[in-house]
Amino acid sequence: MLAKKTSKNQITLPKKVVDALPPTEYFDVTMREGEVVLRPVAVSAPGERLRAVREKIRRLGLTDADLTAAIRWARGKRR
Repeated sequence: MLAKKTSKNQITLPKKVVDALPPTEYFDVTMREGEVVLRPVAVSAPGERLRAVREKIRRLGLTDADLTAAIRWARGKRR
């Protein structure tokens, strides 16, 4: 498949490629051995990740004491 870079540095991906991608608006773009690599990226709203973590903690039934103990354990492991 062939794609052309415009004067504004834009490239239109062929439909066959777009159809094979998961639904996403953003891509991480890198160069690897002279090739352009596009990796789909999920962008979330500010605070969305924190909300998801707090929800998981609630579902697991963890308490503040559990979290404090886990933090102490993790910090102790690094030293």
